[in-house]
Amino acid sequence: MTTAPKRILLGEIVAAHGIRGEVGIKTYTAAPEAIADYGPLSDETGRRTFEITGVKMTAKGVVARIKGVADRTGAEALKGTGLYVARAMLPNADEAGGEYYHADLIGLAAVAPDGTTLGTIVAVSNFGAGDLIEIKAAGRNATEFVPFTDACVPVVDLAGGKVTVVMPEVVEGEPPPGETPGENAV
Repeated sequence: MTTAPKRILLGEIVAAHGIRGEVGIKTYTAAPEAIADYGPLSDETGRRTFEITGVKMTAKGVVARIKGVADRTGAEALKGTGLYVARAMLPNADEAGGEYYHADLIGLAAVAPDGTTLGTIVAVSNFGAGDLIEIKAAGRNATEFVPFTDACVPVVDLAGGKVTVVMPEVVEGEPPPGETPGENAV
């Protein structure tokens, strides 16, 4: 059984721009205008490819031309299309500096400092206050978010396929263990 190569989402076509086939792209690259630097991009399935032939920055973000798209109708048909690149085409992340591609973290085993299996990382999210790893608990359908910080995830071992997770004991806004909500309310 062969597995498809990992693809990394670099951006998403969010709108048609003008009448000549340009598109607005929400980018996830460090420098938004660099989305064209990765060569041809593909859709999520890898079946369709898109060659970005021109990029300009506007007040609303990146506006780009895609080879073969010449009018607004063609541009509108691409709205919602994710733009992916093969993981192998990206430079290595600075692991020593604590940088990782989300796709490299998903699927890693999450283990406690004593080696006990906690579960598997199923997603990495950022709702505005920093990255969170979502761990599907071993043997259950429940998931739990854990801050992706050095305190909560002190060890990331990509080669070993695991991360060490120190579960936070008390979450801000929740009562400590053994205390019921509102128990100390005045």
